[in-house]
Amino acid sequence: QVQLVESGGGLMQPGGSLRLSCAASGFTFSGYCMSWVRQAPGKGLEWVAGIINDGSITYYSDSVKGRFTIARDNAKNTLYLQMNSLKSEDTAVYYCAKVGSSWQMSSYDYWGQGTQVTVSS
Repeated sequence: QVQLVESGGGLMQPGGSLRLSCAASGFTFSGYCMSWVRQAPGKGLEWVAGIINDGSITYYSDSVKGRFTIARDNAKNTLYLQMNSLKSEDTAVYYCAKVGSSWQMSSYDYWGQGTQVTVSS
């Protein structure tokens, strides 16, 4: 049974940092690309970052490029999102997702339950 469990969210002041983790189980983690996706209050899903199976190539949305870093530890079956220079507009529920046949979110076949990140002074 595939499980993705996020952790690390919380309340942070603007300019601060947080690191999210996503523990994966039930599938061969090292064989799949992974993504982080977020949903701000009252808005739709927004793709944030992606990483290929061996971690050697990463992708970012323009809104987080230069501030967020996606990484993975295949030995620990864990995906990470390091978030620096946080802004109020980063407030959202953050989900990790297993990428399916394409990078389009409609192909993502498994999602975590999400972790809330709130950026506020």
